[in-house]
Amino acid sequence: MSEKELPEGWTQTRLGAVCEPVDKVGREGIQTERFRYIDISSVDSETKQIRAKWVDAVSAPGRARQVVRTGDTVYSTVRPYLRKIAHVSPTLDKQIASTGFAVIRPNLHVESRYLFYAVQHRDFEKQVLPKQRGVSYPAVRDADVFEALLPLPPAAEQRRIVEALEEHLSHLDAAAGTLAMNRRRVISLQKSLLLSLIPEQVPESWELTTVGSAGTIDLGRQRHPDWHHGPEIRPYLRVANVFEDRIDTSDVMEMDFSGVFDRYKLRPGDVLLNEGQSPHLVGRPALYRGVPENVAFTNSLLRFRARPGVLPEWALLVFRRHLHARRFMQEVRITTNIAHLSAKRLKAVEFPIPPMAEQKKLVQLCEERMASLDTLDRELEKAELRSRHLRQALLSHAFAGRLVPQDPDDEPASELLARIQAERATRAAQAKPKRARRAVPRARSSAGPATAAEAPPPEPSATPLPRAAVQQTFEVFDQ
Repeated sequence: MSEKELPEGWTQTRLGAVCEPVDKVGREGIQTERFRYIDISSVDSETKQIRAKWVDAVSAPGRARQVVRTGDTVYSTVRPYLRKIAHVSPTLDKQIASTGFAVIRPNLHVESRYLFYAVQHRDFEKQVLPKQRGVSYPAVRDADVFEALLPLPPAAEQRRIVEALEEHLSHLDAAAGTLAMNRRRVISLQKSLLLSLIPEQVPESWELTTVGSAGTIDLGRQRHPDWHHGPEIRPYLRVANVFEDRIDTSDVMEMDFSGVFDRYKLRPGDVLLNEGQSPHLVGRPALYRGVPENVAFTNSLLRFRARPGVLPEWALLVFRRHLHARRFMQEVRITTNIAHLSAKRLKAVEFPIPPMAEQKKLVQLCEERMASLDTLDRELEKAELRSRHLRQALLSHAFAGRLVPQDPDDEPASELLARIQAERATRAAQAKPKRARRAVPRARSSAGPATAAEAPPPEPSATPLPRAAVQQTFEVFDQ
């Protein structure tokens, strides 16, 4: 919103103009043996709540360097699109935050929660996100956050806006909490369904074998820079494409498969499982149904190809059950924070096989019930999206001056801003040390002071300099 579109008494300013500096301290500057540490993972991007953990000062992370105060807002500068933003409560006063946050400390004349809500608005976000740098961990500088513009109403109106916002948002937050709870229930029902269809103790009519005996297991082709170009460029799927019972084809990459494509080519009915992932996601399975066509797979995935007598859909059901029963987690090996499920260990995992007719019956039952649960989950997801849109619409109303009425008796924001600037200038002047005036140095001989016998004859007296010239000489030496 431009300055011209702002309501009477409002002004536009940079965030940094209404904030106070926050000093960073080294480990030696922390005055307590234990403290609550606020890192980026401590902030819930949906609820905007902080769950800080206790750490010992001697073993604190190197990024634990910012002392926060009640009323501060922490704004994550690492992956800012995740919206890790939170308001510091009194229980976290004087605790330590990571340098991965820009700590927004409002001036005493500015309502702290007004800034907390202002930096969540999409207009503020649109100014910050384009300044991200980096690929794996895109980040912005603290300066990028503090240089962003925001609308500033009079101080009294800031308080009225916050009061109105929090009344409306409390209803939205309650609704969002109910939606989130219901989505968790859907996930729980899906898990219960999978566990109930394939019991722990399989019936006597079922065959209990291993994954390796129920089909073949193959690891995909390793990626290599030399294969970015070549005569037989083919698309391939990787771990980022394979979700539970879903293959995402929006970001399919390519590489050269000269002479080896048939070995790694997928056929409809192949089941792909994540080979390397977070521990609770290792083995996440999806059924390849022929889309995209003529595609291969890399070594971040394992391919299961069912033997005769085993339906691919049944194999998917078995693997989904193992995923939710955390059976795959018992077989993982962790290297560099990534859990891996090797083909050898997967082959030894148990694999129940009922008669073909029962396989078809259980697969159909699962698909029907899962379809109902998926429909319910999609409706809940749509409701969550509407809730987020309503939240932004409410913030837009608030920061356009349409949420509460203006009061002509309020002190204009321009005067508030001028007072902040004047107080800041006064503090800067008081903090500036006075420079001592240096005396005019006497000229000395390089051979040292002369004795009375060696003293040169007195120079003829010079014409006295005007007072102004003497003053200029002192000023030269003072510079």
